[in-house]
Amino acid sequence: MRARRKFEEKQRAFEEARRAAEEKRRKQKRVLMGSAAAVGVVGLVAAFGYWLFSPDHVTAQCVQDDPNGQPVVVPDSYCSGHTAGMNGFFFWGGHQYRYYYGSRGSVGQRPIGGTTARPPGAHITTKSGTTIQRGGFGGGGGKGSSGS
Repeated sequence: MRARRKFEEKQRAFEEARRAAEEKRRKQKRVLMGSAAAVGVVGLVAAFGYWLFSPDHVTAQCVQDDPNGQPVVVPDSYCSGHTAGMNGFFFWGGHQYRYYYGSRGSVGQRPIGGTTARPPGAHITTKSGTTIQRGGFGGGGGKGSSGS
């Protein structure tokens, strides 16, 4: 009888230890899951903040009006290194060139989308990589400055 009682006590002690270990694992798992959720939320907030406060990146294309007064994309070099007129217009060899912001299209074609109004606070570059204006808070750059 005595051996049996000792065996039962050992069994109970073993069961209690197993339950305690299982409860400890369960708590650790909850803490880890809570931490992972907190890290995920912090990451999401950081990404949203970066997206919200980072300047837009806009591509500019040099255009010239055709005989019908419609803009046609010309090489970027036509808008750089020449005498700048008023409001971003460039004069070179008797022709008038200007930038179209946010448009797409190939040389010789009409630009698709975009506008002639320079977007405020945007980081503007040409397809050839020249930085026209650096964006951001208080950001300003010279026309035709070399991009980085």
